[in-house]
Amino acid sequence: MASRVDQMASNLNLSKFGQATELKNRIWFTIGALIIFRLLSFVPLPGVDPIAQAALYANNAAGGVLDIFNTFSGGSLERMSLIALGVMPYITASIVVQLAASLSPTLAAIKKEGESGRKKLNQYTRYGTVFLTAVQGYFLAAGLESLAAANGIGAVVEPGMMFRVVATISLIGGTMFLMWLGEQITSRGIGNGISLIIMAGIVAQMPRLFAQLLEGGRTGSISGFIIVGFLAMFVSLTLLICFMERGQRRVLIQYPKRATQRGMMQADRSHLPLKINTAGVIPPIFASSLLLLPITITQLGGNNVAGESAMGDFVITLNQYLAHGQPVYLLLYGLGIIFFCFFYTAVVFNPEETSENLKKAGGFIPGIRPGKNTESYLDYVLTRITVLGAAYLTLVCLLPDYMMAQTGQQQFFAIGGTSLLILVNVTIDTISQIQSHLLAHQYGDLLKKAKLKGGRAR
Repeated sequence: MASRVDQMASNLNLSKFGQATELKNRIWFTIGALIIFRLLSFVPLPGVDPIAQAALYANNAAGGVLDIFNTFSGGSLERMSLIALGVMPYITASIVVQLAASLSPTLAAIKKEGESGRKKLNQYTRYGTVFLTAVQGYFLAAGLESLAAANGIGAVVEPGMMFRVVATISLIGGTMFLMWLGEQITSRGIGNGISLIIMAGIVAQMPRLFAQLLEGGRTGSISGFIIVGFLAMFVSLTLLICFMERGQRRVLIQYPKRATQRGMMQADRSHLPLKINTAGVIPPIFASSLLLLPITITQLGGNNVAGESAMGDFVITLNQYLAHGQPVYLLLYGLGIIFFCFFYTAVVFNPEETSENLKKAGGFIPGIRPGKNTESYLDYVLTRITVLGAAYLTLVCLLPDYMMAQTGQQQFFAIGGTSLLILVNVTIDTISQIQSHLLAHQYGDLLKKAKLKGGRAR
């Protein structure tokens, strides 16, 4: 059953959109910021030959973890631009700080300080972003040098320590600028800035991938049945994601009776919404990153390994078993998603803290005693819905990989379930914020009319 807010949002008058000046300014600011992000993705690092770099990436990086990061950065990694690392270091740092704040008593105390504590944690996240970007940038530059030398492609004009230092500093500047741009979108634009930047990168890659799909159908390399099957699968998964992401388990909360202005006793009721997918898109990102990282290392090493040696045979066999769509890969990927789904849900939602807050506010769940019993009940309900959420995430992420592997279309792995999850989630969140602005604008018009009528009555 839809909530009151959902019912009011569904009755919004979209004709008022043109009158919402602040909302239009926010949307235009967001579009302008995303255009700047796309322009930066075409600015190469100093000392990198863009043409040679494209050939080098096509020969070595396809199918590994770099392919996933390249999709999230909108092709910046493929072109080795100033923002080649995208916002992934910031996301990693923010997740680490969030996990540490849940596990460390010191950081947990800082988190409870309110706005000042949030600013401190944000500052720690920025420091972590600089550190991770510096480490990743240096190894990325060093790996680019060695890879170019091994393949005989002059992607780096003048290899050496000076190139590594300049490339690392440039990558730090590009990532920090993207982080600042995302914060500006969040405060002055519409939606979550970091999420919109990732979404823009994925959307920018999709026309090229779908063009390859249609070109394959035109030339006959891909059958029309496979194309129709892919499109039907993505449409079905999109509808499933929209349905599941809106799904909630609403726990009824009862508050004590209180006296109203007319002297009547009235009991307040509320709901504690528990999302079916509390962990969001974090489990697929973590699972794919941890699984594809060793695969990428073994693939890059496997290009120079002789099959006669024991180590060479082991690396080649490992690459075969852990390839996209293989049963071992799908099994490990699914287990990783399930594990991180339960782990991250336990981190972001604390039944003990929620139970204590309800007890302090005088609220209780009908039929459940406050305190320990409420904590146990919330943990029981959350575990049950997390099972459903983990199964849903596993299906959405594994089905596209399995279909692409069975049809032999490995070049489309970048637009798998994780990318689709991010696209739908960010779109739903952005539309919800637009509806909130329109709703606030309608309330403002109602208040103005009420004041005018009150003035005339006098």
